[in-house]
Amino acid sequence: MATELIEDDQDAFAAPPPKKRSDDELDMTPMVDVTFLLLIFFMVTAAFALQKVLEIPPVSDEEEVSITQVVDIEEDSIVVRIDADNVFWIGAPLWVEEQKAQTSLDMRAKVREAKKGGGGGAGPNKMIVRAHEEAVYEKLVDAIDAGAAANVNSVSVSIEEDHEF
Repeated sequence: MATELIEDDQDAFAAPPPKKRSDDELDMTPMVDVTFLLLIFFMVTAAFALQKVLEIPPVSDEEEVSITQVVDIEEDSIVVRIDADNVFWIGAPLWVEEQKAQTSLDMRAKVREAKKGGGGGAGPNKMIVRAHEEAVYEKLVDAIDAGAAANVNSVSVSIEEDHEF
């Protein structure tokens, strides 16, 4: 009988048999690792859009500009007008007439052409954007961006009130 008790005691202290893993339990560690690797990959390879900033000086009420000064400025500048129908009109010193552009892409091409100048010389470094008060703000921003893309040094903006250009 003593030997039977010793054998029963040994069975009581024996390690339980290992549990079999059920199919319902999944180890999520590799999935989390893959998710973090993908996140890091997309963060590193993402293209960042660089924005170019143009400084536009504020206009003071004390400054008065004579009509002759405006004409002189326009003679050596690219002038982009936006009418009430959101049509671009581009004028440059080397052109006799203003060029019409229906879309922003056409306007950008014409501003680049005006910036190149005629005969291989450098074109004007100033640009004047004159927008009608009923023109869409997006068109005004497109015109300013076109000047920045063409490497124009100075951009002036004016909003024209309810009169014909």
